[in-house]
Amino acid sequence: MPVAPMQSLLRDGFFVFEEFLDAPDVAQIIDAVESLDAYGLSSRVRRGIAFARRNLLELEFVRALISRSRVRKLIDVIAPGAIAVRAILFDKSGLANWTVPWHQDRSIAVRERVNVPGFGPWSKKAGVVHVQPPLEILQQMLTFRFHLDPCGSDNGPLRVIGGTHHLILDQRDIEASVAASEATVCATARGGLVVMRPLLLHASSPARRPAHRRVVHVEFGPPTLPGGLHWAMA
Repeated sequence: MPVAPMQSLLRDGFFVFEEFLDAPDVAQIIDAVESLDAYGLSSRVRRGIAFARRNLLELEFVRALISRSRVRKLIDVIAPGAIAVRAILFDKSGLANWTVPWHQDRSIAVRERVNVPGFGPWSKKAGVVHVQPPLEILQQMLTFRFHLDPCGSDNGPLRVIGGTHHLILDQRDIEASVAASEATVCATARGGLVVMRPLLLHASSPARRPAHRRVVHVEFGPPTLPGGLHWAMA
């Protein structure tokens, strides 16, 4: 991997490949996405429109995506030994044009609840148990966001605040960071890739010119968890 993106990940908590997947690969993934049951048990629906689907690691096209040699080479450089532990499909469009406030991704998906010191609070999403782990686990996590559609400044792109990925921030710290910093827009072409640390502050506004903005969001983490906890899917 080029030195500049690695330095950006260490310093800022993210980097962007405007183009990463080849056009035939993107077309194949889109075909697989469009064949899914949009209103299955793992889907999230708003006003009758499915805009997200969880539990994607059980699907063959996602397993094939994360097994591609270019993806594995990136993981081997950035987080050697890390495994895929959660995958979600997002689709922002004119019919599902949502906003996401500034936040950090702090929850992980686990097989079952085991009360381990430092883990909590607990929740359940699409039938899967989630928990907020301690900082040392979150610092090992890595997120790949594969873009299946062009995403520019008008299409509700991810916005991030560099350098906010080192600590778990409370709401006051989040508001202070947002007020004091300039956000970066993570625009990509079709097939682009955004790599980020989950603790990086990020947000997304509604698209001003809505079109499909499909993203396969894959999280990677350490192979094992402490205290008898296990990843829900890996």
